[in-house]
Amino acid sequence: MNHPVRKILVTSALPYANGSIHMGHMVEYIQTDIWVRFQKMRGHQCIYVCADDAHGTPIMLRAQNEGITPEELVTRIGKEHRTDFAAFDIGFDNYHSTHSDENRELAETIYGRLKENGHIVSRIIEQAYDPEKEMFLPDRFVRGTCPKCGTDDQYGDNCEACGATYDPTDLINPVSAVSGATPIRKKSEHLFFKLADFQDMLTQWTRAGHLQPEVSNKLDEWLNEELREWDISRDAPYFGFEIPDAPDKYFYVWLDAPMGYFASFKNLCERRSQEGRDDINFDDFLAKDSDAELYHFIGKDIISFHALFWPAVLAGANLRTPTAIYAHGFLTVNGQKMSKSRGTFINARHYLDHLDPEYLRYYFAAKLTSRIDDIDLNFEDFMARVNSDLVGKVVNIASRCAGFISKKCDGQLSAQCGEPELYQRFVDAGETIATLYEDREFSHAMREIMALADLANQYIDEQKPWVLAKDEATTAQAQAIYSTGVNLFRILITYLKPVLPVMAEKAEAFLNIAALNWYSCAEPLTNHVIKKFKPLMTRVEQDKIDAVLADAQKTLAAKQPAKPVNKKEVGNMDPIAETIQYDDFAKIDLRIARIAKAEHVEGADKLLQLTLDLGDETRNVFAGIKSAYAPEDLEGKLTVMVANLAPRKMRFGISEGMVLAAGPGGKDLWILEPGEGAQPGMRVK
Repeated sequence: MNHPVRKILVTSALPYANGSIHMGHMVEYIQTDIWVRFQKMRGHQCIYVCADDAHGTPIMLRAQNEGITPEELVTRIGKEHRTDFAAFDIGFDNYHSTHSDENRELAETIYGRLKENGHIVSRIIEQAYDPEKEMFLPDRFVRGTCPKCGTDDQYGDNCEACGATYDPTDLINPVSAVSGATPIRKKSEHLFFKLADFQDMLTQWTRAGHLQPEVSNKLDEWLNEELREWDISRDAPYFGFEIPDAPDKYFYVWLDAPMGYFASFKNLCERRSQEGRDDINFDDFLAKDSDAELYHFIGKDIISFHALFWPAVLAGANLRTPTAIYAHGFLTVNGQKMSKSRGTFINARHYLDHLDPEYLRYYFAAKLTSRIDDIDLNFEDFMARVNSDLVGKVVNIASRCAGFISKKCDGQLSAQCGEPELYQRFVDAGETIATLYEDREFSHAMREIMALADLANQYIDEQKPWVLAKDEATTAQAQAIYSTGVNLFRILITYLKPVLPVMAEKAEAFLNIAALNWYSCAEPLTNHVIKKFKPLMTRVEQDKIDAVLADAQKTLAAKQPAKPVNKKEVGNMDPIAETIQYDDFAKIDLRIARIAKAEHVEGADKLLQLTLDLGDETRNVFAGIKSAYAPEDLEGKLTVMVANLAPRKMRFGISEGMVLAAGPGGKDLWILEPGEGAQPGMRVK
């Protein structure tokens, strides 16, 4: 079959080299990898590149805290990222780093073109400056009271309560998150990209089919007003690339990070050229008149950078713009935002240590659509769906057919397909499923594939080949039915291969065939010898899921502040706890809670069981205040609780936080009751 070969370059957002890969990240990389594997199975030249986002103040500060260089930190984190991605079978053609020679060269070249074309301007601005650390503070490193709504503890660029955007210098009672000092205002010359030069271009581009409709609508909020200049420089000290004609000024991480896509691709092109391969050329994919396709898969939280700034920068540098940008939603766990306090902030490694990566690849595929809706990892549904669909339906077809073929037919399939019309129906479904993959409607594709699996199992059930196999006169009929089942399984595995590459490889070995492509199954296997069947996938077990969640909780507990020193244990030592940094204290999330219910705990001398109402959720907490309060005295009162304390398993149940009280002990122990106006869920500062 001859099909036009497309040239496609695909990227996923660059993970930040300041922490581990978590389950929320994996939504994107699994989505992208499935789409890329599908394109490759269709015979297209599809290149998938990514890199670590390795620059910025957070990385610089973390490296300082660890007593290592930023380069050492990004090397270590990069190795960890590569290991986790490989374990999830994410098939990057190249994985690089933004802290690379290729990216420095690209950043300087693109900046030079922007400047030459009149899109760069400089001016003096006033910024928040930490007088103790002697550094300008990024927006996210300034916290304070929102100047619009008065909510405390907000970032320096936007308010999570009212959604307002502002400059860090607008914050009321600002505090440096680096040192705890009060920032001062200090002037500095900065470089700006004149985004408004591309207002008309972006207005057209964002409505030209490059984005999902809901993204285009969202961007109208920006485009309906004149676009502001974008600050692309940062002051020393800063970990990044120094701007060539601006001493002690560095490219802002969000300028050189998207260029990291192209830097990774350039690294791949150069490496292949050194190997004597000329199958890809950098300019063929990225020149302004390129006929290649360029796709970015990203999360919805970074839309503005990719769909406004990035196309404008590319256009201003006379480079091609993306063919499309595909955004996805966030991941929730068991219906709620991933939470460290609930132990549902799950790193990739927590999962990988206990569960098969292909379970998650399938489950995400069964949830993902072309829209930007959030998806939920519900572990009960996860276990049921994987066990039912993959083990109970797909793998079941092969396991129930292979035994007879191996034992009674020396592994040889029959000379003819036992049900050619059914086989053709499966083959014909391929184009519908291919369209769904192309359009990123993975959940619909999985439903179509599982409907075919149901048909295959139904066919075997109706034909009852195990009955025919008992009579020597009808053994050939049984062989034909079982052989048809094996061939139907082969088609199903072909359609599932982008999602389940490892299981597909095992199935190819069992079927004794070459690697499957999308068109491999046009004709059935006949007079073909298969190998002895080995289990392709085992069932998900609850204890494995429990182990994942337990590991997530252990990781959080290990990061909790040090235990206070006990005076009784160390003689006359001062009883005050060991000194902590401001950053440690800032991690504690204190919330107002209403005591909705209070009960005695059977068998406990000091504990009461409290049901705490936080406004949008309730928590179960065991509090050692029985000596001072009767349960009936507490119900309806307001108190303060530590809301982000890791859940603790006790003899009486799980305690999901801590109530704060004061006093010397015994009956002299007082629940802290905030004044009037406090509401459940409100933060305490």
